[in-house]
Amino acid sequence: MSKRLFLNRWVAMLVLWALAIVGLHLGQRRHDVLPLDLARTFPVGEPAPPGAVLATTLAAIVDHELRDGFGWRPNDFILWGPALWADNNANRQLGIIQAVRETVRVMKDNLTKVSSDAFDHNLVQADLMFRNDERRLWIPSAESRYRQGVRDLDEYVRGLGPALGTSKPITQRHTELLRLFMTWSDLLGDAHAGLYRNELDGRPLRPWESDDLFYHAQGYAHVIGHCMRALEREYAQSLAERKVLATLFDEVSTSLLVAATLKPLVVLDGSPAGIFANHRRNLDASITEARQKMYTIREELEK
Repeated sequence: MSKRLFLNRWVAMLVLWALAIVGLHLGQRRHDVLPLDLARTFPVGEPAPPGAVLATTLAAIVDHELRDGFGWRPNDFILWGPALWADNNANRQLGIIQAVRETVRVMKDNLTKVSSDAFDHNLVQADLMFRNDERRLWIPSAESRYRQGVRDLDEYVRGLGPALGTSKPITQRHTELLRLFMTWSDLLGDAHAGLYRNELDGRPLRPWESDDLFYHAQGYAHVIGHCMRALEREYAQSLAERKVLATLFDEVSTSLLVAATLKPLVVLDGSPAGIFANHRRNLDASITEARQKMYTIREELEK
């Protein structure tokens, strides 16, 4: 093989590698936008049963991860799985499913239940399905359980309709809503800690592990940001009476959705005084802003 031919092959390989990176980057940017239009699904002025907007949003988030792009990534077979190849969306999905689990749990335990009331059957089933091992490849696969969880949420929404009336609506009491914000504050606190982490398992953080923490935190922001938009619709009446809360809800959701769609070509870990960006710190700015305003929301809800 001539030296020139050898060099041409290496150049071609590098070009293909660069094109693959750009393709994955653009594909991830498109995937990060959830195709859910709440204004179209639940038109303003047409009352929706309490709980329908939040459950629909949660179902849409999980369904999008299962159907769009390469589907559910954390459990892919090792030869083409995230352990060897592109793992950005896999780590993002790990954050998404954790935030979905906690949100569904609070919805089941608090938002739709008061005192000795029974749990809603469909929410119990959805909670159980979403707690399946996210890395399980088969018997049962994570995808099959999460699809069933989406169906359970759809059944919950269907049961809220007057024709059935079998589902338990959100009580719309601020006391129960407070539990959800406490849970979300804890998740964002975990994201903040990860974005400032410099070591992992007692050793220095490796350069290729920095983006894992970045995308995992983004998964939290994606779920909570969209669920905040849903809560603005669920609690529209009480927010109209308390303008401070309405403003805070909007500002928190905006900050989190900005964080959820931040997509650098390469996640850099530059020093504070360096010439390169530190994308984990940039992401943390939006997440910390949202978390601090959540504390203010909690104070307002306690009044």
